[in-house]
Amino acid sequence: MTTTLVTGANKGLGLETTRRLIAAGHTVYAGMRDLASGDAARDLGAVAVQLDVTDQDSVDKAIGSLSKLDVLINNAAVVGSSWNLDDLDVDAMRVTFETNVYGVVRLTQAALPLLRQSSPPVIVNVASGLGFPRALLDPEDDSFHGYMIPYANSKAAVLALTIQYAKNVPGMRINASDPGYTATEGTDATVALALIGPDGPTGEYHTSSSPTRLC
Repeated sequence: MTTTLVTGANKGLGLETTRRLIAAGHTVYAGMRDLASGDAARDLGAVAVQLDVTDQDSVDKAIGSLSKLDVLINNAAVVGSSWNLDDLDVDAMRVTFETNVYGVVRLTQAALPLLRQSSPPVIVNVASGLGFPRALLDPEDDSFHGYMIPYANSKAAVLALTIQYAKNVPGMRINASDPGYTATEGTDATVALALIGPDGPTGEYHTSSSPTRLC
């Protein structure tokens, strides 16, 4: 049976992804900062795991509790506190990057030894159209109207991370998904990428409607 770890899995997109992957036959470990918030994930049949992607000790303990790992879904993210230039400062950037970027690297690096034992290992990084320059420049795209600099830049970094990881470990299927602007309905791309086989894509950015090659 496929073993999957989903971060930020106690609510929203992470919880819906957890539900759908359990329905698809995965054993899902639902990562969350506060185990007391995990009843909804447990009710679905997931195993709740304390996991704060901003804390190396928490990451190490969570990964250490797993005997195998086939799919890693880096879903945990924060919008941040800065919405325009008037409230932008370095601290706002740092806080957002700590979860959305450094958290992805921290957890992925810790998970690589287990993932390398799987066949085929899969990583899905939940990104956003706000991190895709083409979308930010297109007035017809919803992302054009988003002005929050820390969040957009953090998701651009997630796309770059996806490219570089895919190039560095070609034996893994490593892709980014865009859930769009929905609370729970935007999991189609994430779930589809979590279910791919050894001949599936890598280094791609998938929305609910289409893939885009990143590398």
